[in-house]
Amino acid sequence: MEKNKIRVLVVSRQSLIRHGIAHSLDSAEQVEIIDSVEVSDGVLDSIDTSPPDVAIVDIDDTNEHGLMLARRIRQRSPSIGVILLTANLNDDQLFQALKVQAAACLDKEIGSDELVMAVEQIASGQHPINESLAVRPRVAEKVLSQFQKLSWKSDAEDILSPLTPREIEILDYIAKGFLNKQIAIELGISEQTIKNHVTSILRKLNANARTEAVVLAIKQGVISIT
Repeated sequence: MEKNKIRVLVVSRQSLIRHGIAHSLDSAEQVEIIDSVEVSDGVLDSIDTSPPDVAIVDIDDTNEHGLMLARRIRQRSPSIGVILLTANLNDDQLFQALKVQAAACLDKEIGSDELVMAVEQIASGQHPINESLAVRPRVAEKVLSQFQKLSWKSDAEDILSPLTPREIEILDYIAKGFLNKQIAIELGISEQTIKNHVTSILRKLNANARTEAVVLAIKQGVISIT
């Protein structure tokens, strides 16, 4: 039974924050905190030997070490879902979270039940941060502008392979924050088939992550956030 628990890594420079998160997750039987550490390069070595399912990273650091570490965790182990915690959740923080491909960006005032729910969602493949593209249009515009400025994306119209109607349908669900299992239920097909479609979507859009695929699709007018 132990092996089915969601393995969580907690990272913060402040011991009080680490203890607070641990306390919030203690009541969740399905969650196991495998380590609670400071922000350092040693975190990357530890996830190689004992990878978590979810990493909770405190990003309230004037040197932006938390954000940089979150980015490196995603680059090193894309299968790890990253939750960013901040005391100042605003559009800019959310934009930075999207750039490092975090699965969620949460306020430190979040309640224990909400934190547990976020951990469960992310461990099952959901990306709550995707919903922000719909409810915070200024962030969506900023992300679109950022991608537009990247030279290797400038001729996107010429290099994108056309998506099939089914892939567009699935991408629309992804933009609304649905996880693979939920999409499979909605469409009446297997979860593995959804995974295969998602892989095809990422390849055709030349995207590294689901959030980036959504942004590119919105830019091309393939789907809409309205």
